[in-house]
Amino acid sequence: MDSHGWDARYAASTTPVWHVEPNVWVREVAEPLAPGRAVDVAAGEGRHAIWLATRGWQVDAVDFSGVGLERGRTLSGERGVAHLITWRIADVVHEPPAPGAYDLAVVAYLHLEPDALRTALRGAAASIAPGGTLLVVGHDAANLADGVGGPQDPRVLYAPDDVVAHLAGTGLTVETAETRRRAVAGSDRPALDAVVVAVRTD
Repeated sequence: MDSHGWDARYAASTTPVWHVEPNVWVREVAEPLAPGRAVDVAAGEGRHAIWLATRGWQVDAVDFSGVGLERGRTLSGERGVAHLITWRIADVVHEPPAPGAYDLAVVAYLHLEPDALRTALRGAAASIAPGGTLLVVGHDAANLADGVGGPQDPRVLYAPDDVVAHLAGTGLTVETAETRRRAVAGSDRPALDAVVVAVRTD
């Protein structure tokens, strides 16, 4: 779906399209970190940017949907953290974050075909400053058969090893690359998420 499609999807809903609370894996990885500069790549309505800001992070929230970002901007004002977040309309495939600028980059549920995903992930990796962390979370390819929810197009799903391959040669050290089970309210099946954590140690 292109930016116009996402604008229309957000505009058609009177409530947030996504949860307003952070993903469990984002919370798990970010909570122990000292606040610094973060980028929320493909931020959508900004739930992760807002949550990070409530913890003292200075956040750039980037997405190609202006409607989604405007919703996030409104919610950030309601949460009292608008001064900590910069909202930027950009296509993360073609306009990557600034190199070496961030202590944390979150790429949560960005689902693209492999070449585009590789470009976006390598751009996010390049944005990590020394000592910083990249977190990639997405619906695992195994979710189609064994999980619940998420995209149903296998071309935009991936496994942890796919993410690791995309990050090869970026100078990051992969600390975690695994498929995790996430409980889903109202379902007797879990969602299966690919979770990759990588750090820049140089």
